[in-house]
Amino acid sequence: MALDQSALLEVLDALRNADASDRIRQAAETIYQALIDAELTAVIGAGPHERTESRTNQRNGSRPRTVSTTAGDLELRIPKLRTGSFFPALLERRRRVDQCLFAVVMEAYLHGTSTRKVDDLVKALGADTGISKSEVPRICADLDTEVAAFRDRPLGDQRFPYVFLDATIARPGSITGWCPKPW
Repeated sequence: MALDQSALLEVLDALRNADASDRIRQAAETIYQALIDAELTAVIGAGPHERTESRTNQRNGSRPRTVSTTAGDLELRIPKLRTGSFFPALLERRRRVDQCLFAVVMEAYLHGTSTRKVDDLVKALGADTGISKSEVPRICADLDTEVAAFRDRPLGDQRFPYVFLDATIARPGSITGWCPKPW
């Protein structure tokens, strides 16, 4: 759904009166909401209050959803349908944290940062609500499954032009308490 002229002027006035970080958050919120509304219009075949022959469903209110992004917490309205359900492709189900913040959380977790410090890091990046200590290992569980899949992938059907070998050479006496046994 395209924003009409008066709605755009209201957004522009709100952006002028806000500080820089709040401007970015409001602009991101407006863009996300416009994309969600446009996707719903394409799904049901008609805009709000529009009567068409191609309409397949009807809008039935909306539900609030908070999404944490690097621009800040976005308060979005997810439209509901009279029959069936709708969830925008722009968002991920059961996830309230943006992929950028996911990457930051995973990287911090890999470097051994405590969950409390990860929460402080996420808040510093603009997510006002932060992240719970139980959510950090849950996010990193996705990383664990990807690493396990990479580690356990079959290598038999692949050809490698070069094979690199790595070795460690230890001379007698260079490691404390180690000495080769005589034959």
